[in-house]
Amino acid sequence: MSNIHPSAVIQSGAVIHETAEIGPFCVIDKDVTIHAGTVLKSHVAVAGKTTIGEGCTLYPFASIGHAPQDLKFHGEKSEVIIGGNCVIREHVTINPGTEGGGSITQIGDNCLIMVAAHIAHDCILGNNVILVKNATLGGHVIIDDFAIIGGLSAVHQFVRIGAHAMIGGASGVETDIIPFGSATGNRANLAGLNLTGMKRREFPRDEINALRKAYKILFGDEGTLQERTSLVEEQFSSSEVVKMVLDFIQGESGRGICQPKK
Repeated sequence: MSNIHPSAVIQSGAVIHETAEIGPFCVIDKDVTIHAGTVLKSHVAVAGKTTIGEGCTLYPFASIGHAPQDLKFHGEKSEVIIGGNCVIREHVTINPGTEGGGSITQIGDNCLIMVAAHIAHDCILGNNVILVKNATLGGHVIIDDFAIIGGLSAVHQFVRIGAHAMIGGASGVETDIIPFGSATGNRANLAGLNLTGMKRREFPRDEINALRKAYKILFGDEGTLQERTSLVEEQFSSSEVVKMVLDFIQGESGRGICQPKK
C-alpha cells in the first residue's frame, strides 16, 4: 500500500484500512486493527489487541497497547479500544486492561491526549475528554464526557471523574469529582463548579442557577452528605444537571466524594 512507509514494521494479521496512513518506523503487532483515515505520523508502536477508530492522529513515540504496569498481570488476553477522531500526541502511553478490571481500556470519540500523558490499565474514558500534558491516570479510573484533566495532574486508581468536570494543573486527585465540579490542589479539594465550561457548552441559564443552589446545599455544613443529597433531590427534581450530580454521588464509589476545603 502506497500510504504505508517502507520502513514501517507490520506483522502479518494486522488489519489496516486502505485509507489509513502509516508513517516511517512505526511498529504494528498482528492483532491490531486501524480504521479508515487514521494517521500514524512516525515511530508509533501499537501492540496487543488494539483497535483504533476512524480519523485518529497519533504522533511520534506514542506507545499503545503494550503490557500494563501491574504486577498482577500475567499475560492474560486484554485489549485497548480507541474511538474515532482522537488526537494522541507524542510519548503518550496507553496500557490494555487486566483480568481484574474487565480486560479492557477504552477511550471514546473526539478525545485529545496531550504530550506524555499516561492512561493505565482498565481506564474508561468517555467522549470529548482532554488530558493535558503529563496528566497521569492510575488503573481503573473512569472519566466521563467532556472532562478536562490538567497538566501534571495525577489521578489515583479507582477514582471517578464526572462529566464536564475540570481538574486544575498539578493536582493529586484521590477521591471522586462530581459532574461539573472543579477541583485543584495537592491533595485536590473541590473548588466549586466548572461554570465556564457549562457556559461554553451552552447549558441553559436556569440549569446553571439550579446547580449553583444545589451545590451550596450538597456541600454545606448541616447534616450528612446523604441527608443533604435527599434534600437536593426533593428541591431540584426537575433539573437534569442536578440529577446528573445526584446520580453520580449515589453511584458505586471506591474512593469517596471529593469535598470542598473547610
